[in-house]
Amino acid sequence: MICSKFSLETRRYLCRFYQILDEMIAKMNGAELTCSISRNFIVQMTPHHEAAIQMSCNLLEYSDCAPVREIAQNIIEEQTKSIENMRDILECCSMCSNSQREWNGYQECFCQISQRMFRQMRAAVSTDQIDVNFMREMIPHHEGAVRMSENALRYPVCPELIPILQAIITSQRRGVRQMEQLLRCFGA
Repeated sequence: MICSKFSLETRRYLCRFYQILDEMIAKMNGAELTCSISRNFIVQMTPHHEAAIQMSCNLLEYSDCAPVREIAQNIIEEQTKSIENMRDILECCSMCSNSQREWNGYQECFCQISQRMFRQMRAAVSTDQIDVNFMREMIPHHEGAVRMSENALRYPVCPELIPILQAIITSQRRGVRQMEQLLRCFGA
């Protein structure tokens, strides 16, 4: 997967990216699920956000590009806050249960979204441009978070979770637009 013609920096960046991706996949797939869609969303989105933070920190080790660094720093700030907010409501939201039919519908869609996201992130075309790689990897990550949040909003969820879901949708859509615009500027 990692081209030997890439610079040592790019190979190190990509190696760490794939480690983070594999850890995220394992944690999201291995999360203990209950009959609460709200709780399940939180325990699966937390490792998703943690991975975005780690991927952004990885980028910051190698990038001098101010606009891409700003995107990475915003991801770290926004997703750290989102994790804190989700952890604050986890106990309360765990009390909200859903019917088996609701849970099945939610989980089936969640699995489709997450598996697509995992495939797209793993298949992101790599080059010797670390900034371009980061954005190509992060766009499907963000799009996955938007879809997962929209999926959760289709079902009865804990009222405290709703503004967090809405914030994820808003911030991640904005991030996708910024990265797509920058990729066009880079000619990628």
